[in-house]
Amino acid sequence: MSLSMERNLAAQQRPIAARDHVVFAAAMLLYWATMYIYVPILTPFLEDRGLPLGTIGLIVGSYGLTQVLIRFPLGLYSDRLSRRKPFLFAGMAAGLLSCALFLYVGGWAGPLSGRLVAGICASTWVPFTVLYASYYPPSQSGKAMSTLSFLTVVGQLAGMTLSGYLAGAGGWNAAFAAGIFIAAAGGALVAFVREPRLTSTAVLQSGSNSGLRGEASGKRPALALLRDSRQLHIVSLLSLLAHCVLFITMFGFTPLQAVEYGAGKNGLTGLVVAFMVPHALVSLWTGRYIAPRFGTRRVLIGGFLLASICTALIPFSGNYVGLLITQAVNGIAQGLYLPLLLGLAIKDIRPSERATAMGFYQSVYAIGMFAGPYLAGWLNAGGGLEAGFAFGAAIAVLAALIARFGIKPERAA
Repeated sequence: MSLSMERNLAAQQRPIAARDHVVFAAAMLLYWATMYIYVPILTPFLEDRGLPLGTIGLIVGSYGLTQVLIRFPLGLYSDRLSRRKPFLFAGMAAGLLSCALFLYVGGWAGPLSGRLVAGICASTWVPFTVLYASYYPPSQSGKAMSTLSFLTVVGQLAGMTLSGYLAGAGGWNAAFAAGIFIAAAGGALVAFVREPRLTSTAVLQSGSNSGLRGEASGKRPALALLRDSRQLHIVSLLSLLAHCVLFITMFGFTPLQAVEYGAGKNGLTGLVVAFMVPHALVSLWTGRYIAPRFGTRRVLIGGFLLASICTALIPFSGNYVGLLITQAVNGIAQGLYLPLLLGLAIKDIRPSERATAMGFYQSVYAIGMFAGPYLAGWLNAGGGLEAGFAFGAAIAVLAALIARFGIKPERAA
């Protein structure tokens, strides 16, 4: 492409305005709210239907199974099209269908199919992530991912907080009905989301920044990208383990522990707030202040060790208040490492290849969404909730060790 053509293309791009960020943020909040509006009530809802813990673990984990299969090819296809926005529409439609399946299909088939379709919705997080990263220069990917993680948690918090209130006021089905409405509103808002064009200038800049020679003007084959990205492999493995812990605890069996301590449907809302508010705040601060001050590797190790302690203490917290304390600290811990892992996954990847890299990263960590609650569910069936939480704590310790020896240290500011 000639220099004059590059300049003409660049001239067609208006700068990313504050309005673009606001519209994207609003669409993303609705996207996460529709998926998480029933998460706090999911395991109690399934138990109320008389399903055994092993089956509950399978249903909860099926959300991740779909993502394992879809996220990587979806990222490849998005990069091939050089488009992200159509997939955002598809995600909203899948979120609507997921809630409808819970609402209208009975037995175990409705919840299982609903969670599988929710996994399709979550798989479109790949282009969501890459689209928002395009609002920032490549050198600011850490800042972009911290903001994205904060908005993600806020959307999840909104949905999960509303969940307990709706279930308490109108029964289990009220949350699923609200999810249908939220997804429809989100689909309408996506029409106004700005998608910047990817110019060759951006590709060249990113290729220069990542130190790639002779390949800056085009995309590498997917296998070559994955083969050459050792950091992507390590970060993806760490995220797999992190999501094992997350879906064993707050997005899995912690609500059942709260019910055992006497928490009602409204009490589940308090549990959500205790976890998600610290998680949101720390997610916003991690990439901006905490990691630059203490170093990425140290923050990762500290976060995983803190998550291990909190997870192990869940069945021994004694009462509902004690459980809230463990989850508040657990929210801090996961806010330390999840945004950093997300940013590291695309830190040195060219814009034209970011959906491929992000699709691989998210497909790998989706294994943890499935394997964590599935294995914990069977452990819980034989040894009670203590067994599953002990398993989650051991996974967090393993992740801390991998971070210690697999992530290169960075100088703190």
